[in-house]
Amino acid sequence: MNMYLKKPKGILCALAVLAVIFSGCSLEGEPNPRLSLFIGVDVSGSYVNSGHYDESISFLANYIYAHLNGLGELEKPNELFVSSIGGAKPGQPKSFYPIHVFENKSVEGIEEKLREYFPKEKQNDLTDFNAFFEQIAETIRAKNLVLRPVSIVMLSDGVPDITKNEQTDYRSIKLSPLEKLSRNITIRLLYTDPVTGKKWRTKIPRRRTKIWTQSAEVMSTWNDSTIFFQDSSLAKQDRWLKWTKDNVDFGVRARRVD
Repeated sequence: MNMYLKKPKGILCALAVLAVIFSGCSLEGEPNPRLSLFIGVDVSGSYVNSGHYDESISFLANYIYAHLNGLGELEKPNELFVSSIGGAKPGQPKSFYPIHVFENKSVEGIEEKLREYFPKEKQNDLTDFNAFFEQIAETIRAKNLVLRPVSIVMLSDGVPDITKNEQTDYRSIKLSPLEKLSRNITIRLLYTDPVTGKKWRTKIPRRRTKIWTQSAEVMSTWNDSTIFFQDSSLAKQDRWLKWTKDNVDFGVRARRVD
């Protein structure tokens, strides 16, 4: 007589599914995307008239496409939200366009949507980073994304519309709503200048949030003929994908600023 009872097939299947869930992999062996990617576009007059706006939108279209398709070493996001930074008055909420708007589109199709949603003809009166961060925090709570890594990418000159003693007040930028929700948050400020970028890294109070800035001069090299080949599909753009990984998606360490 067999002393061992056979486990029903249904139980074995259930155990297999649970193993897949807890291992973070799909049934096909591919890792489940965990990244929550938030993108902010500055449509204020100072950035739109900086001379980098059109080029940055073209870069963003390629960046979104590459991430959504997991090209090169770029991480495929589980969630994607794209919004403008600021508005007509402080604290004004903005629409967060979800991942579904950009999925299954070509680079050209994504760029068309970006220019439709963020036309430079309709400039915001101010750049409100705090309202943008607060809305991200609300989305993280509502979507139950608290335990997932968060990457916040912003196309902006990085200059807040808040002054103190006639000086731009970088310490007025509040990251506390984000830090209460996740231990793994990275802010990437693109198309700024070296002086403003340094102030973001050294002046803004934070405990866990990581900040990476890249100047407009460096960002403008993304479509250099030695990096980006116009006649090749993005999937074959190995040099551009590596450039993006090294200069935009750089893995920066956390630094506490009081």
